[in-house]
Amino acid sequence: MDDRPLASGERHPAQRRVLAVLTATQVLGEVGVATGVAISTLAAVTLSGSEAVGGVAQTSAITGAAVLAVPMARLAAGRGRRPALALAYGSAALGGTVAAVAAALEFWPLLLAGLFLFGGGTAGGLAARYAATDLSAPGRTARDLSVVVWATTIGSIAGPNLAGPADRVARGLGLAPWSGPFALAAAMFAVSALGVLFLLRPDPLRVAPGKAAGTRAPKGGGWRELRRNGRARLAVAAIVVSHMVMVAVMIMTPVHLHHGHADLTVVGVVISLHIAGMYALSPLPGWLADRFGRVPVLLGGMAMLATAAGLAAMSGPHDVVLLSVALTLLGVGWSFGLVGGSALLTESVRAADRPAVQGLSDLLMNGGGALAGITAGAVVTALSYAALGVVALALVAPMTLALLLSLRNRNGRAGVRMNDGTPVDGEG
Repeated sequence: MDDRPLASGERHPAQRRVLAVLTATQVLGEVGVATGVAISTLAAVTLSGSEAVGGVAQTSAITGAAVLAVPMARLAAGRGRRPALALAYGSAALGGTVAAVAAALEFWPLLLAGLFLFGGGTAGGLAARYAATDLSAPGRTARDLSVVVWATTIGSIAGPNLAGPADRVARGLGLAPWSGPFALAAAMFAVSALGVLFLLRPDPLRVAPGKAAGTRAPKGGGWRELRRNGRARLAVAAIVVSHMVMVAVMIMTPVHLHHGHADLTVVGVVISLHIAGMYALSPLPGWLADRFGRVPVLLGGMAMLATAAGLAAMSGPHDVVLLSVALTLLGVGWSFGLVGGSALLTESVRAADRPAVQGLSDLLMNGGGALAGITAGAVVTALSYAALGVVALALVAPMTLALLLSLRNRNGRAGVRMNDGTPVDGEG
């Protein structure tokens, strides 16, 4: 590989290959994640006989993703993106295998342990979006990141549709129910792990400008950088709020529709529109963020999240069309928040600090999602689905104010020309 210094604005010669590998492994990894999402709750309920355990199944995977984010960040800082992503997908492959064994043994505690490791698939997918930015040319960070996010669309659609055939094939071979889909997921994760190990060369973080890989992480890690860097705090806060609002409203919408006696087909259509909004349109916020700035895109995301929460609050359980619009806007708003926030975070932090801060961001994002899921259920149980919409609006409002103040102070353009990681003047 040519290691000559790149001219300003020049694309790194390895970036096209890096994006291709990350996109391909993202598709395969998301097939595994989506397969697990489709069946894990039902498998847990079937094996345990308890709906409460079914709820814990999804929480186990989310918790696993959050916990793995920090060691992945440390590994990336020390050895590069390749081993960090391989660790994530390898853990998920092990988790899928453990879950398949648990299904065969009909032992639900082992299933929950496997799903905890299964969360590595989510952690790997989130980390891949940052890996896509390591070699980005100035002004292309958000677009490169959004390409990897978009690839999730393919896997999220294919995964649930492959779960049924995989289960039928496994049963035809004499294997236990649920073991086939988990084995399929494990295989997808294993291929993703091998893909990044053997094909992600050169390692983008090791050859990035101001490369961080191979250097000791700064003392205090991501927390220290967030305390001193106001732009990084703003970015992380926007990512976490976007994710919390999305998770809270999304997970309770099927329950709300069920109260209106909607069948699974209707629920499936609404959730499919939501997922399409999350991933299929992600190149749009990527292009807008590179063209007009990160903060305006984040404000657009908050506006869509607020509109979605308001529509959800006004929707009765029979208002399928209105809820479909709300969930689609919810997905698009989340995409604007994730893409815009991730791009702002990457470009607001020095290269040596990025892995630690990015890992912390994913930890807080997944932790916030888990908290939002638990809180949403409690709010709907104690009050109503409409009250949940009001709570979501209450989360969006202060974040919107903070972004407006930032836009006023910085003209919304912070970070656009900071691909080398050097903070802008006055960063704080």
